Order: sequence, then structure tokens, then C-alpha cells
Amino acid sequence: MIAVSSIALAGCSAATNATTSNATTGTGASAAAGKVEPLVLYAAEAYDVNMGKAFTAKTGIPVKVVDDSTGPLLTKVAAEKNNPQWSMLWVDGDTAFASLDKQKELLDYTPSATYTSVGKTLVPSDHSYVPTGTTAVAALIYNSAATTKVPTSYSDLLTSAYSGKVGMNDPSQSGPTYPLIAGLMNQMGGQSKGVAAGEAYLTKLKSNGLKVYPTNGDTLHALETKQIDYGLIQSSAAVGETLKVKATGTYAPKIVYLPKTTLLPGVIGIDKAIDATQQAEAKKFVDYALSPAGQQVMQKADTAGDSLFWPVVQGSTKLAALPALPTTYQQLDPYFWGPLQSQVVTWFDSNIK
Repeated sequence: MIAVSSIALAGCSAATNATTSNATTGTGASAAAGKVEPLVLYAAEAYDVNMGKAFTAKTGIPVKVVDDSTGPLLTKVAAEKNNPQWSMLWVDGDTAFASLDKQKELLDYTPSATYTSVGKTLVPSDHSYVPTGTTAVAALIYNSAATTKVPTSYSDLLTSAYSGKVGMNDPSQSGPTYPLIAGLMNQMGGQSKGVAAGEAYLTKLKSNGLKVYPTNGDTLHALETKQIDYGLIQSSAAVGETLKVKATGTYAPKIVYLPKTTLLPGVIGIDKAIDATQQAEAKKFVDYALSPAGQQVMQKADTAGDSLFWPVVQGSTKLAALPALPTTYQQLDPYFWGPLQSQVVTWFDSNIK
């Protein structure tokens, strides 16, 4: 529930078209105990509908899931500022949640789960939102059948060897892409000079033939159809591509992580404006998502996509097909970079697309 100027439009790796699941009902403990109100979950995760169904089966609390890409969901949240229709928001990236928190729109909650060492670093000091797992940006996926040239730094992509061969997503549609850009800015100039340094780098990348596509799927399609040889996308989408595609003599995707990779946590936030009954139910939903049963739901729903996250709670292990978390990574300060999202995305749309 923030003004459009505070959150830029950003897509995610979830469905490209909005879908709404009917609120499921159940006969679990909460339904039997007394008053129950349906929860409304705005989400851009491939496992969101499955989680709603599993939670309802466990508790009897109905969940209506509005599933869409991150950008349309954030636009919807902004449009509903004076009359919010959501109980919880679940998308990748914590910058949007930091902006919501700065406007005092989120309910603070400390879940019962115990976080890993990485997970603890993703939890905000005021507990205004809850990390549920993490991916990373950017994973650089490349067609090893078309090229033997593998970059070792972002500056390599500015050389003639990569001219016209690199693609990335549009941050106005793709949720992971603003954190990717903010990560580049943070790495290249920190908080004092990062925006200018990042803009200069992206301008040079455009001059070297950068191609921009709407979302992960579009960038991967460009890679598959040889429009590009290299793509900067979210780790889960990149790893998923290597799992789904059988390598051939013309297409053999591989992945490299350029230093530094930026962590991209999946995050749940609870709307502070919902009533006490829904607040209690939403807290139960969060606890369920972080429980062993909830983590299994997340990991079974999309094993070649969004399920390829690194767990951030103790007792949960990554899928076997997912490589280890890159050792050279950075974490953004979402409270610094979140408010800059609209400015940066607007600049990108005007100067890079």
C-alpha cells in the first residue's frame, strides 16, 4: 500500500498472467475453534497456490491466492492504498517491502522458525517482513555450444567479444531485475556513488549491444533461439533451464556467477491494516511456510524453477539438483535501495530499453 512513486513496476519469475484461485475451505483445527476469516494472498511464486491449499488443509483457514508477476501485484497494492484488498504479499526481493515498512504499512512479526546464518542476515531489525528462502542475481547463463568465451567479471561484458551477445530482463516487468541492477550499483559505487556508476556501466553495456527482454522466460527464449549467447537472469530460472534442456551440439546452457552475486530473498509481508483475526491467521500462515511441511510444499511445486531456492531456515535443505550458494555474494541494504527503485527503473526504461 504505497504510492506508485515508491515502488517501481517489477515482474518476477511467477506466472505472466494473473490467476486467482478460489478460496479453499477446510475443517482443520482453526475452523473448528471459532471465528475464521479468509486470507487474501498476493503472490508471485510458483508454489503460492499449493501453499494456500496445504495451509487450508492443515488449519481450516481459507486462502484466496492472487497469483501474478511482481510488477502487476505491486501496482495493485499501490492502487489499493486507501482500500487494501490483500492480507499478505509474497514475492522475491526485499526492496519493495522496505519501502512498505518505511511507510508503516507492514505488521511486525517474529516467526517461530530458527534461521540459518545466512537467513539471519536477511531478517530486518524490526521484523517487518519475513524471508522464506533466497535465490541470487545475476546468474549469467550462456550457450557453451555457441561460445567458448566465459566472462569472469562484469567489465568483461563491455568488450568487443560480447558485442550484441548479452541480454537481460526489463526491471519494469521482471521482479529480480531491479535488485540485479541495484546490486551492480552497490558493487560499483556503494551508496554514495552507486547510482551514477551503475548508470554509466549500463550505458556502456547498451552501447555494446545489450538486448532487453521482458522476463526470465523471454531472455531464455532469446538464448535458446541464438538471439544472444549470454543472459543475466535469476539463479532459479538459470538452474531450471540447465535441468530442463538436454544439451545438444547447438545448445548447451551453462552458468557462471560473476562477482559479486546479490542475494534475492523470497519475502512475505503482512498488511498491518487487516483485523486482529486475520493478523493471527497470517502469522500462522508464515509459520507454516517456514515449517518443514511448508518448505516441502515450496520445494515440490516447481522443481525446475521457483523451487530452486536456497533455504534460510534450519532443518530445510536445498534440492539436490541445486548447486551450493555462491561464496562471493553481497546483500543489499533494502532500506537504502528500496526507495530508489522507481527512480532507477524509470531511468532504465528511458535510457537502456
